[in-house]
Amino acid sequence: MTGSTPPPRASEADREAVAVLLGRPSFTDYRVAVRCPHGGPAVLENAPRDLRGRPFPTRYWLACRALHDAVSRLESTGAITELRDDPGMAPHIRDANERHAALHGGAHVSGVADPDRVKCLHAHAAFGLAAGGGPLMDWIAARADLAWPERCCLERFAAHGDGRGAG
Repeated sequence: MTGSTPPPRASEADREAVAVLLGRPSFTDYRVAVRCPHGGPAVLENAPRDLRGRPFPTRYWLACRALHDAVSRLESTGAITELRDDPGMAPHIRDANERHAALHGGAHVSGVADPDRVKCLHAHAAFGLAAGGGPLMDWIAARADLAWPERCCLERFAAHGDGRGAG
């Protein structure tokens, strides 16, 4: 899929599931790029423009609440700075941004202008899951203790009405 081609619109069932997971309808058209082992939407591939036609910089969105929350906990510890300051990770950050740009019309992960920069670990984790992993995904997964939940997040959030803006 290239940079200007929107992904096919998700099914009605997926749109309903994503609205529960996000706590709101999506701002973009998208397709489910990765499903959790329970069949729920885990990673979304967003269209390059939102529903109003404005550029939408985040092409991959982490919808799985368990993974999202694990990455949020990691980000809250200063992991973006830790990753940025790790000289061994610099080529992997650049590589992930260049791979993303090649697939998406020159846009880097989460819309950063500098291919050596990390803006959002959620977006890198989502891209890593959708693109088949890599050293950056491994770095995030090891530190965030990423694991699929025992049951689908959708069941938990649908039962409690507790969806909220995953990213």
